[in-house]
Amino acid sequence: MADAIRALAIDAVEQAKSGHPGMPMGMADVATALFTKFLKFDAADPRWPDRDRFVLSAGHGSMLLYALLNLTGHAGMGIEEIRRFRQLHSPAAGHPEFGEHPGIETTTGPLGQGLANAVGMALAERMLAARFGKSLVDHRTWVIAGDGCLQEGISHEAASLAGHLQLDKLTVLYDDNQITIDGDTSLSFTDDTLKRFAAYGWAVRRVDGHDAEAVASALAWATRVNKPVLLACRTIIGFSAPTKAGTAGSHGSPLGAAEAAAAKSAMGWNHPAFEVPEGLRERWEAAGKRGGGTRRAWLKRLAKHPMQAEFERALAGRLPEAWHEPLAALRAKTAADMPKIASRIASQRALEALVPAVPEMVGGSADLTGSNNTNVKGIPAVTAGNFAGRYIHWGVREHGMAAAMNGMALHGGIIPYSGTFLVFADYMRPAIRLAALMRQRVIHVLTHDSIGLGEDGPTHQPVETLAGLRCIPNLAVFRPGDAMETAECWELAVKRADGPSVLALSRQNLTPFRTDSGENRCARGGYVVEEASGERRATLIATGSEVPLALVARAALEADGIPTAVVSLPSWELFAAQDASYREQVLGDALRVGIEAAVGFGWERWLGPEGIFIGMGGFGASAPAEDLFRHFGITADAVVAAVKKRLG
Repeated sequence: MADAIRALAIDAVEQAKSGHPGMPMGMADVATALFTKFLKFDAADPRWPDRDRFVLSAGHGSMLLYALLNLTGHAGMGIEEIRRFRQLHSPAAGHPEFGEHPGIETTTGPLGQGLANAVGMALAERMLAARFGKSLVDHRTWVIAGDGCLQEGISHEAASLAGHLQLDKLTVLYDDNQITIDGDTSLSFTDDTLKRFAAYGWAVRRVDGHDAEAVASALAWATRVNKPVLLACRTIIGFSAPTKAGTAGSHGSPLGAAEAAAAKSAMGWNHPAFEVPEGLRERWEAAGKRGGGTRRAWLKRLAKHPMQAEFERALAGRLPEAWHEPLAALRAKTAADMPKIASRIASQRALEALVPAVPEMVGGSADLTGSNNTNVKGIPAVTAGNFAGRYIHWGVREHGMAAAMNGMALHGGIIPYSGTFLVFADYMRPAIRLAALMRQRVIHVLTHDSIGLGEDGPTHQPVETLAGLRCIPNLAVFRPGDAMETAECWELAVKRADGPSVLALSRQNLTPFRTDSGENRCARGGYVVEEASGERRATLIATGSEVPLALVARAALEADGIPTAVVSLPSWELFAAQDASYREQVLGDALRVGIEAAVGFGWERWLGPEGIFIGMGGFGASAPAEDLFRHFGITADAVVAAVKKRLG
């Protein structure tokens, strides 16, 4: 049965003249034992909520997953799809891509991300089991990871967290073949991996990855251990039984025709390309149906379960019917009170309205709870052995946090949000990018969004970070200018079911400027806060903490007889999605002045060739916030002077 995986991997990579056959051939025995005896799934319903999750973290070995989906009878991954491996408009891409086939749990390829996704999936399973009970939620998470995954720094963060939380339904199958692209792992890697994971609190074991009985015994042991498990499967890359030899072209290049033929001959595989003999295919398809009875029994339990409707709603990602009402009440109170508070404080107030109303929302922080204000009073924390809480202390693990949040969202039933400083989005960028690629609802609260954070200095001042986030397709970046806009942006982030969101929030207090609470004006990305008293001669366009500054500048310009409008632009992405006529109406055809305590990269899109940008031209400095804004010339006086100079 394992040779069928090897043969399909050889055939697909040989036809494409591109790909990585070595890992699928080396891990075929391990994968066969897992899929035929242990993995809980039903090929007839690959999105069954209580299925085991299988993550191929070593995504370059994608033909292993595609071969397994084909052999077990998953619709949409037939021989034609395998034959079209890596071609355009085929679910069999060079690396597994979520959404291309229902049997692909996550997008992998950047090494280590899949393993961290799996930690999030295992955590989501435990939390949903605590909420809905074991009769509805009782499954495991399995990962195949390679040497590269375990060398990446993200694996250390994710594995440490999994051990701390004792995620005992997580098993990592480590393809211990001691090979990377440059050659033997000894060139760069002499860790004792098992000791490392044991120190994290994992149960560890070595096994011969080509001994089917030993592998099955180790997998059975893994299901009984009350810790996360690492099985180091010693394999030969490009393994072809019965010679127990490896092939060339193992990782970075495909097999040649002669080498492919030799590998098949060594296996005793004499069938034409892409052909699996009927008897063998029937055995594989029987493995794909093995979980059918378990799934049908689960469906019967679900039909009788008192929480059926709530479970189905949460797993489908639908928000509760009245979820927005507490937030609407907060917006009305904000309009009446006009609080002068930091947007990070306004964010906490929004969360205090949202989290009790949306049970799927699970918060956290990378050891900055008091600074990010992501906690909600009365919401308990998740701890090892007690997963009924809804707040996660991620520790100083931004890389692992963001990727695990992706895994929680992919699992379903959870809307994860968490916080750190905006500048540390650079640590999370790979996971944020993948969330955007996979269109997952993940929300990042990123505070201390500018030089306004004050004395922490240029190491913590994210002057270029906003530009780096705004260029990621399908990521919504919100930078609200007062408490009202903050509540509106939170509403938009929670409603956004097809992609991640970032809220860039201030440390310093912001002067309120919104007294209306009816329409969510941030929903269009940008809008006119104050119109000019006559025909516009200038339009001041600002985001975040610079909107109040723009309003002060407008008052001065108006007093000097220069009709000036102020536009708030909290979300470039939503504004860009509006029709051209609306954008032109908002921005006008007068002189455009952009104001943001960040670099100007990207602002030319809104300002045009004749516009002026007032912001940062380099890195910041360490001083009180008020002094920094004066030092860098981001003041109302500077805006007035620039407009007058240009207008003559």
